Amino acid sequence: MTQQGERWTAEQVLALAPDAASRKAGSRLAVAVPWSEAGCSGEGAPGAVWGLCKGSGSKPYQTVVDLAGAAGPAYTCSCPSRKFPCKHALGLLLLWSGGNGAVPATAEPGWAEQWLATRRGREDRRRQPASADSGPGPGSEAADPEAARRRAERRAERITAGAAELEQRLADLLRGGLAGAETTGYELWEETAARMVDAQAPGLAARVRELGSVPSSGAGWPVRLLEECALLHLLDQGWLRREQLPEGLAATVRSRVGLSASADGPAVRDRWLVLAQYDTADARLTTRRLWLYGAGTGHTALLLSYGAAGRAPELALPVGLALEAEVSPYPGAVQYRAALGERLTPPAATEMRPAGVSTGAATAHYGDALRDDPWLDSVPVTLDRVIPVPDGDGWQLADADGDTALPLTSAFLGRPGLWRLVALSGGTPVRVFGEFGHRGFTPLTAWPTDPGPAVALC
Repeated sequence: MTQQGERWTAEQVLALAPDAASRKAGSRLAVAVPWSEAGCSGEGAPGAVWGLCKGSGSKPYQTVVDLAGAAGPAYTCSCPSRKFPCKHALGLLLLWSGGNGAVPATAEPGWAEQWLATRRGREDRRRQPASADSGPGPGSEAADPEAARRRAERRAERITAGAAELEQRLADLLRGGLAGAETTGYELWEETAARMVDAQAPGLAARVRELGSVPSSGAGWPVRLLEECALLHLLDQGWLRREQLPEGLAATVRSRVGLSASADGPAVRDRWLVLAQYDTADARLTTRRLWLYGAGTGHTALLLSYGAAGRAPELALPVGLALEAEVSPYPGAVQYRAALGERLTPPAATEMRPAGVSTGAATAHYGDALRDDPWLDSVPVTLDRVIPVPDGDGWQLADADGDTALPLTSAFLGRPGLWRLVALSGGTPVRVFGEFGHRGFTPLTAWPTDPGPAVALC
């Protein structure tokens, strides 16, 4: 349980912020002046923090944070902000994390107690299994498995037709020459992607849209376009011949073309360290990626959470904390994605660190993963005893005990996380978790050689 003595660091609190503006605004509220009735649950009680924050109106904003939420911290605030967490929740957590007595352990006031009781009652009901004699609800697949089978067959037929059409379009492109891709513009690719959406193959549609951006990606684009076309052709052929594939690879192909699957693997119970959390967004959706590391199993798991455009996903876990929970893996030959199941403890401070490997072992690991899933952009890797060093116009992580190094991705070079990593290292070896692929290594979290908290780099 989150006890009063187990306060988060400011870094872990700020990792929950939905954007840079919220981090800045929340930091300004991390002082006692605007707060009243601030308090937190005492030792042995489920973790919660609450307080009243003076705003521009006559009434202060009522802010409560439930640190023991089943899907990560949960927030409520009477302010009109649509961000989660809002600046008041961030400021309150930062004030609490300082541990200077500004947020003492005390009894919950009525307004905080009411919200916490309602929320936890709702979570308890969600965790209760359905009654054995209640039967499936109307419209459920279990109510009519034959209808579900026919729907799956019809969708498979549509995907097959879409894959066959895409094969013809790729053949036309190569027959006419790659130079023509630069003059046809993005419209042709978008129209082809729309056809894949009609075929109910969103995975194929996404890869086609990526093809459309290659001709404008700078020098060397014909080589990159040919590589991407080859991977798309391989995926098409994998779908068309899926019955001949091993089950693990067939499941990967189904996932890559866009067929959703449930996390039906056996639940893995472990103490999970939150390795990293970051968001990517487009015009329609915000996707949050959460990486976990199991202390007992050594497994690495990826949790995905989604939010509508302009809203942060609900699932949030502070980097560097650990919780005991169950996760269930999704099917696939090289599948890190999992679903968060029952959470047995809230996130709490820990000295745990993931096991690390050398840069050479990381390269071998990525090669092995590509054998089972050729469409992998990257794999999660923790590098041990590496030093960030400049390399011409870029940077690399050099193995402190060998003569190998991994280049950092160009996208990471423009982020503040690069300088946090350099400052943390100071020329000495550090342990770094990140994603490693054909574009290089993207650091996400780092730990100093001496005992110290995790430093988020994304």
